[in-house]
Amino acid sequence: MPLTPEQAAEIAEARATSRPTLRAVSPGMEAQLFTAYPVLDHGLLRVIDYMGDDAAICQAARVSYGRGTKAVTDDKGLIRYLMRHWHSTPFEMCEVKFHVKLPVFVARQWIRHRTANVNEYSARYSILDREFYIPAPENLAAQSVVNNQGRGALLEGDEAQRVLDTLRDDAMRNFDHYESMLSQEGQKGLARELARMNLPMNTYTQWYWKTDLHNLFHFLRLRADTHAQYEIRVYAEKMGEITKAWVPLAYGAFEDYRLGGMTLSARAKEVLQRRLRGEVVTQEDSGMSKGEWREFQGEWGVAP
Repeated sequence: MPLTPEQAAEIAEARATSRPTLRAVSPGMEAQLFTAYPVLDHGLLRVIDYMGDDAAICQAARVSYGRGTKAVTDDKGLIRYLMRHWHSTPFEMCEVKFHVKLPVFVARQWIRHRTANVNEYSARYSILDREFYIPAPENLAAQSVVNNQGRGALLEGDEAQRVLDTLRDDAMRNFDHYESMLSQEGQKGLARELARMNLPMNTYTQWYWKTDLHNLFHFLRLRADTHAQYEIRVYAEKMGEITKAWVPLAYGAFEDYRLGGMTLSARAKEVLQRRLRGEVVTQEDSGMSKGEWREFQGEWGVAP
């Protein structure tokens, strides 16, 4: 259960309260504010606050005093130009703050994106909840034999059940020990900052994560990709849906030029130019390694 009744009541109260403002607002994001979207088995994602909209990006690009241009098509063209030519600063004028509840091992992967302001729930000050991430059977896979940081074939039958039982039993046992170290009748108990070190990596934590739109797009480009780990990808996919509602013109350009686009090396560009001239180019005379050539032909859909 991602939310307690008290949290749900607090969110309902926040969504029921509106305040007049002179600042620019995004109708799409206003519809998202405070709503808690469930992620994984006990996680959640919700928007706490935001600043800016599509017009703010155009306003910053033109350094004007108005709200972009009167014609949406003009703003759309400008935003696509900015995205196409990697002009990042106008996108930094928009910011968003998320409340995220996520497993610790996902948080440690997430925090590698060092372009955000983060404040995490303190297990030195407070006691963590008895909540752990246990994968659904369809997401329980063996180690990939071709990718050292990826998944391979799905675990099934007795082997899958053994793993799930082990994950669940270990988590429950470690949390039992965590609680017993914290509070025992007649004894002071261990300090919270020390007791927490016995908890498993699938324990849930929470944080506020605030970033600008440019760096959010960078996060989504990596973490919403099909090659990203499933447990962080589902958060990124939901963030992408929210961002699309917030800044639809900017997100459309991002989908086109980043998510759906590709980056070619100088050698790959040269090979394409040679092929367009009718030349036959092989891996041996392309200047590419075998790995580069394989990606060039396969993943990018370029025929040999």
